[in-house]
Amino acid sequence: MLTSKQRAYLRSLGSTADTILMIGKGGMSEQITKQAADALKARELIKGKVLESCELSPREAAEQIAEETKSEVVQVIGSKFVLYKRNDKDPKIVLPKTKKK
Repeated sequence: MLTSKQRAYLRSLGSTADTILMIGKGGMSEQITKQAADALKARELIKGKVLESCELSPREAAEQIAEETKSEVVQVIGSKFVLYKRNDKDPKIVLPKTKKK
């Protein structure tokens, strides 16, 4: 589970990231899920877009991909969404530490 500080940090990284995942009128498929899983393993943070021809909303698509890839939805704005999944073997993104009370 991400803290608000970590989520804000990931949102800032996601704003400059390229959109690498497109979901169109074909909707969700095994291929889209595999592409997202492979990209998350390589990059940890991916940005996707749901085209107008898709029957799913961007929130629905992001949550479905996140559930299938065991990642977290960082943000959904308009037709775009950002997902994050930490790569335990080779981490690329260092998240801000959480404060313990």
